[in-house]
Amino acid sequence: MLLALLLALADWPQWGRTPQHDGATTAAANRLDRIEARVVVDPFTEAEKQEVGGVLFVHYPVPLVDGDDLYLLEKGGTFTSRTTTNTQTWNVKNVRRTAAGFATRWTFASDWLPVPHGVGIGPQWEPVFHPVLGADALWVPGAGGTMLKVRPADGTLMARVNPFGASVNASIFSAGPPAVDAAGNLFYTAIQFSPAAWNADPLGSWLVRIAANGTTSTATLASLTPNAPAADALCTTAFNQSELPFPPSPNAVAPAIRCGPQRPGINATPAIAAGGTIYIVSRAHFNDRYSFLVAVNPDLTPKWAASMRNRFLDGCNVALPPNGAPGGCRAGAITGVDPADNLPGSGRVNDDGTSSPVVLPDGNVLYGAYTSYNYRQGHLMKFSAAGAFLASYGFGWDITPAIWRHGETYSIVIKENHYNSGSYCFSPINCPSRNASAPNDPEQYFITQLSPSLEREWQFKNTETQACERIGDTTRCVTQSSHGFEWCVNAVAVDGNGVVYANSEDGYLYAIDQGGTQRQRIFLEEALGAAYTPLSIGNDGRIYTQNNGTMFVVGNIVRRRAVGR
Repeated sequence: MLLALLLALADWPQWGRTPQHDGATTAAANRLDRIEARVVVDPFTEAEKQEVGGVLFVHYPVPLVDGDDLYLLEKGGTFTSRTTTNTQTWNVKNVRRTAAGFATRWTFASDWLPVPHGVGIGPQWEPVFHPVLGADALWVPGAGGTMLKVRPADGTLMARVNPFGASVNASIFSAGPPAVDAAGNLFYTAIQFSPAAWNADPLGSWLVRIAANGTTSTATLASLTPNAPAADALCTTAFNQSELPFPPSPNAVAPAIRCGPQRPGINATPAIAAGGTIYIVSRAHFNDRYSFLVAVNPDLTPKWAASMRNRFLDGCNVALPPNGAPGGCRAGAITGVDPADNLPGSGRVNDDGTSSPVVLPDGNVLYGAYTSYNYRQGHLMKFSAAGAFLASYGFGWDITPAIWRHGETYSIVIKENHYNSGSYCFSPINCPSRNASAPNDPEQYFITQLSPSLEREWQFKNTETQACERIGDTTRCVTQSSHGFEWCVNAVAVDGNGVVYANSEDGYLYAIDQGGTQRQRIFLEEALGAAYTPLSIGNDGRIYTQNNGTMFVVGNIVRRRAVGR
């Protein structure tokens, strides 16, 4: 009975596996001995990469696992460009593992479309289309901010649930993936655009609840962030590039622009604590330097909204080279400030990331925020259950951390990419590449485990130098890097033994033991051009990962038993 319960809990029904998004399972994952199956989820990858110089600017959902059944994205239609998405279609494909292999049982076509492509603000990457598994249904995002209730057994539509009226309003979009709590309630955010799209205020934005009994309720982002600047207020932005190096003077005051209303971050998923509190992230429409972690009561009334603004003092002379040096702030700048606005650094909700809140075992909350001044690494931010800012760590870009519970405590697992980019600006003169401007902190790429207080416990460094490509039954490799490859994972997975699984831009899936030593790795398909992707672990120990628009089933023949925590 206990084993059956543990196996049931080991399935992967949504982003981060649990409503808290802890990215962990009680199952012991299999060895990385072989690729058991490949399933193409995006047939347009070559065209998508060609359009942007070889980079795959697409976000993909985590493979959903329910026993022998997989629920996967399958894109269809035709690819025109990443700025014109209405020629593509987004479908869910159910694949079942049988004694003969993996067979498609059904495909369900959604009428969902991503939010419009952004210019200046809004997403440059293709947003994620992400279904979730509930107790008795597969919930699939649909047109007009609706959710489509699909029967898992045969892929038939049971209902379209529309919280915004009787008819579908094409100007409303789901902003990010839905999340389902232990009671079967579904939560997601939605946004409504005017014909001017990103150049005008959204017509509305909401947190949506679809209760287990099918009833719907909504709360506006404005009602949930009463302490945010008003839409017409002026919000401080960055200095003009003509004033480099930043800040223009030690006491310079950065210009301000109209904030715009608060609205949800694109691609961000709500997290639900065991007690029912819902956590989302919000930002000013025209200025992501005014972002919030928002706590909402189960009845969608506001609980608190914690500002991410002016939380860091690790800018000039700290994370950056000394003032006056290449890549550093202007000589005389105040130590610790973000040079772009001459203020303490602010956590920012970036529409091209997928970072989502994570509720920790002690009730505290993590969020991976964007910051640009520390070589675009972002910051991992920790808040208390009452909304107090507790701590930060100097990497948070596009990562939803995984949580490994052990004994009476836990550890936090993230990627940590020290990118080869300029520091706080895009000028090669004032902000040369990292290896020139920060020789003591060179380009390097880690999987990092942190303590509850965000102190480093161990790191595993990517040291691969070869870029490989699988062509039929052969693999072709060329020397590509002397600094390793970045981790192209946006949500790592941890098994019941604390083994960490992460995919890298070198094309390999890695298994990393506690302590930071490599247990095993397996090559998938292609190095470089691999989008940031999540992975999942099934209750039988198989690992489901992605590379170059293809989902790979990885494991061995022998099944392992589940373990307790």
